[in-house]
Amino acid sequence: MDVETALADVGVRLNRGEPQALEDAYRELGPLVVSYLGRFVPQPDVEDVLQRVFYEVWRVRARFDPEQPLRAWVLGIARKRAIDHLRKRRDVVVPLDSMREISGDDGREIAERIAWADEVRGALDLLPELQRDVIELAYFDGYTQTEIAATLNIPLGTVKTRTARGLQRLAGLLENSRGA
Repeated sequence: MDVETALADVGVRLNRGEPQALEDAYRELGPLVVSYLGRFVPQPDVEDVLQRVFYEVWRVRARFDPEQPLRAWVLGIARKRAIDHLRKRRDVVVPLDSMREISGDDGREIAERIAWADEVRGALDLLPELQRDVIELAYFDGYTQTEIAATLNIPLGTVKTRTARGLQRLAGLLENSRGA
């Protein structure tokens, strides 16, 4: 049995609620998820987030559509848990000296960029999840639209539509926040 067929079988069994299927999913996809999380989450936290990912896989297993790729579904959950983890870590303190090195003497340029980035993050949080996902994959994770379509298992035209509508809505939200 090839890997894809084995994963499809694991997905069917997981959807039915077979506990062994969770172990099989962890064994098959755990290394991939660790590698994926390692791109976003600080190394000391990867194992904690990995555990949350597979807890979530089990908790929402009934939502998994066995007709869809298990790998993409699990990586989608991993991405969301990584984002959650990073949002919780906003209290990390950045040394002031390192900030001085980034921009000019008074730091206004970097302060403006940080404020703008915070506005963009806030506006992104207001977008519908489907639009936010494609925009984050494209602009933060560096995926092409074709890669996004494959990752989310949706048609390329849907990716293009969600991206265009999401960017329009994002521009409106940012325009409103600037005017407020």
